[in-house]
Amino acid sequence: MTRQISIRVPDDVMARLQSLADQTGRSKTFYVREAVLEYLEDMEDYFLATSRLQEDEETWSMEEVLAEAGLANADKK
Repeated sequence: MTRQISIRVPDDVMARLQSLADQTGRSKTFYVREAVLEYLEDMEDYFLATSRLQEDEETWSMEEVLAEAGLANADKK
């Protein structure tokens, strides 16, 4: 089931949204929905990571993870 909401955006944002919709043949609703979903996922990831960091569990740096996976110098090719 889907629900409808209303939002207000500045004229310049609406113009950009309309331009994108015109160029791609997709609806403005499509892009607003995609943007909301992406933002929600980012925020959920952020809050999950924040809560995990507040727990007293071991953490690893990116360098440690890459070294453990044998990819320590993968970006230096």
